[in-house]
Amino acid sequence: MKIHAVSTIHHPRERVYRTYRDRLSEIAAYIPDIKEIQVRSREESDGVVRLHNVWVADREIPKVLQIVVKPHMLRWDDHATWTDADTRCEWVLGFRVFTDSVRCEGSNQFLEDGPGRCRVVLDGFLDISLDRVPGVPALMARRIGPQLEKFFVSLITPNLERVNQSLERFLDDQA
Repeated sequence: MKIHAVSTIHHPRERVYRTYRDRLSEIAAYIPDIKEIQVRSREESDGVVRLHNVWVADREIPKVLQIVVKPHMLRWDDHATWTDADTRCEWVLGFRVFTDSVRCEGSNQFLEDGPGRCRVVLDGFLDISLDRVPGVPALMARRIGPQLEKFFVSLITPNLERVNQSLERFLDDQA
């Protein structure tokens, strides 16, 4: 399932890019449905920053999914490579549920959008293959799989858009 979001942030591109990359854990307090973002590791080399962040969501799980998704599973690993030369971030998300059956990856591009404005373009995808989960009957996989994808995309996409809105509010408060 495709993930796509475009946001305009009313601050200069370089400031948006560096704040997103370097201060995401501080921005978490501004993001609805996110309890916290933990920085697990950071490596810098020649204009490239590699980050491992853990996102912790605070969201209600739909009843139909409560059979397989527990509250402690609403956290994900965000492995991101930030490239200063093209103000781009390539990311791969790892979930705590169905780890061998879920793939989610994409990129954020930070583009000039007029004086003092930045457009953030996010493109990615989420693929959930419940048929690879041991013990999940094929009929259940076909029935729950699409609902699970929709649930996770509904968690990821709006939160990514809200991250941009939250980042803008954070930058406004810093001014």
